[in-house]
Amino acid sequence: MTTNSASTDHWKSLDFGPPADDLDEPDSPVLVDYLSGGRIALVTLNRPHADNAITTDMGARLTEIVETIAVRTAVRVVVLTGAGDRAFSVGSDLRQRKNMTKEDWLRQRQDFDRTLYTVRQLRKPIFAAVNGIAYGGGSELAQSADFIIASDNATFGQPEAMLGLAAGGGSPALLPRLLPPGRALQMLMTGDPITAQEAHRLGMVNEIHPRAELMDAARRIAEKIASNSPTAVQAVKRAVLLGEGQPIEQAIAIMMDAHWRSAVHPDRVEGIGAFNEGREPTFQDPDF
Repeated sequence: MTTNSASTDHWKSLDFGPPADDLDEPDSPVLVDYLSGGRIALVTLNRPHADNAITTDMGARLTEIVETIAVRTAVRVVVLTGAGDRAFSVGSDLRQRKNMTKEDWLRQRQDFDRTLYTVRQLRKPIFAAVNGIAYGGGSELAQSADFIIASDNATFGQPEAMLGLAAGGGSPALLPRLLPPGRALQMLMTGDPITAQEAHRLGMVNEIHPRAELMDAARRIAEKIASNSPTAVQAVKRAVLLGEGQPIEQAIAIMMDAHWRSAVHPDRVEGIGAFNEGREPTFQDPDF
């Protein structure tokens, strides 16, 4: 028989709970700001009162924004973060799911699958600036980006097994690529989160910054990427993703295809010319 004490202990490792029922929702659950002349898209999960828990509407809005960015040729890099001081996202809004039928649940799951697929398939570089808690689908959203930087108070967790679920947003496939497989399995099986410091030590997180400095760091990285040839950056991203898991010669063939196309592209002439003339290069919008 489970006691109240044991039930309470079950959730002790998690630093959040269901949000209150009477809090006002923002006008939009996801915001997008275009910075640096439209070259940088800053996408912000915008339900800070609920630790940016993802509702059906929020997932649909995120999909819509990423699909719009995908065809907006001026955008060269995307930064994904969360509003507020506590959380990047704690994953699916469990309060919304409480009274769902099986059909409602599976329909929402399909919607969320589309969101994560859209993020993973984006040709443009996209990285996550994780500003606090990233649990469940929130952690999986960060894992779906090209790389992660984090605040020093960030934590990453997959608590689905604690809730009677097998993780379904990508972490069983993605997490063992970002962490040693045994550490990934421990996270998935126990539900216990890891700190930003451990995630950085193990290679899941590229950089750690004080919370107040995280977005300045994200902006610097984004500006650097945006200043490079977007055609070359997108080609390299594609070569890395398509070559992963392939035999080495196949991966190199994929790389060389991207390289040869860049060698005859106008950006190559502009980049080398700018270097030799000691000026800033002016690269075209991406061209494939």
